[in-house]
Amino acid sequence: MSFTITQKSSRVLIADDDPVIRLLVASSVRKAGYTPVETCDGREAYRTLQADSDFKAAIFDMMMPYLEGIDVIRYMRTEKRLMRIPVMMITSEPDLKVMTNSFAAGATFYLPKPFTAEQLETTLGMLFSSGIAAR
Repeated sequence: MSFTITQKSSRVLIADDDPVIRLLVASSVRKAGYTPVETCDGREAYRTLQADSDFKAAIFDMMMPYLEGIDVIRYMRTEKRLMRIPVMMITSEPDLKVMTNSFAAGATFYLPKPFTAEQLETTLGMLFSSGIAAR
């Protein structure tokens, strides 16, 4: 019997209430060689981070039930053990102020919806190769 042991530091936290987007993002994360950990809303992402901070990166939707992505980022940036995790914000909000607020809260990258799989993979490549995710 053969199996692969996944190092925690190769995991990427994904939080999006849209199951189709979660599937697309998780597939791209796997394709990039990382292990996706999927959550369906901001509260679940927050709880996951409280229990375990060993993630290579995080990808959050802006608009989610219970807790928005930007609020999860704000929480992360106040916790020493979570500060090092780079975060990509994805959102269908057309307002440029959302992008500005995302970066002000501590987002590392921003990808507006709708996006193609290629755009997502390119942005993930930048996230993982930027050196930010290695901290």
